[in-house]
Amino acid sequence: MNRPTPSHPVPAAYAGGRCTLVGAGPGDPDLLTLKALKAIQAATVLLVDDLVSDAIVAHASPTARIVHVGKRGGCKSTPQAFIEKLMLMAVNEGENVVRLKGGDPFIFGRGGEEVEHLRAAGVQVDVINGITAGLAGLTSLGAPLTHREHAHGVVFVTGHAKPGDAGTDWRQLAATARDAKLTLVIYMGVSGAATIEQELLTGLPADTPVAVIQHASLPQQRHAVTTLGALHATITREGLASPSVIVVGDVVRGVALATQDVGAAPLQARRAG
Repeated sequence: MNRPTPSHPVPAAYAGGRCTLVGAGPGDPDLLTLKALKAIQAATVLLVDDLVSDAIVAHASPTARIVHVGKRGGCKSTPQAFIEKLMLMAVNEGENVVRLKGGDPFIFGRGGEEVEHLRAAGVQVDVINGITAGLAGLTSLGAPLTHREHAHGVVFVTGHAKPGDAGTDWRQLAATARDAKLTLVIYMGVSGAATIEQELLTGLPADTPVAVIQHASLPQQRHAVTTLGALHATITREGLASPSVIVVGDVVRGVALATQDVGAAPLQARRAG
């Protein structure tokens, strides 16, 4: 049986190696998919993001080579070009490479860039999805991201633009979220919370419920439930920092109903469990 010729033939140098982008989820190893676990266990080389917990890396084979390639907003990071070079070098050496990324590789994980780079070099790449922190964070508080009465959809958006990019049009997004009844899930937004709050208030009421979840799913998880008008003040007072997700919308009332009215003073940040 004749097989079709691939559009990007694999060079002979890469024929013995392979690469898989694996979503490690928000941090709790119990939230790994079975497919992700199998890939981690089978890897001979793992390139591990900074936000992947040690408990997840512990599933790797004792003989695997583990390379930590930390990338975290506001901190010194391994250059993306260097990571991509390491991936190609390991595949070239015939290794079974797993690029282990926090959350999901295709949700603010630069997975798309890595896939494009590898495929351009003729390397076939597999991708295994993971649970993203924006979903895990609010779920851990007992509230949904969508609800027939409160939210018809959800928008995942970054609060941190790359250099030279104007970034998110928060005013337009606020108007759209208001008119279409959307939940906003903001990644990497803590450092820019003051601006995000100010801009979102042009289209959303000040009493719009907001949850901020730090270290989603991990034992050290902390969160605060507040309102949009008190977002920056709450983050500052409670010392919430990266990595955190900010969830904006009426679905957050599902958290507040079990505690207090979100229209009152902001809730004290608390640990999970």
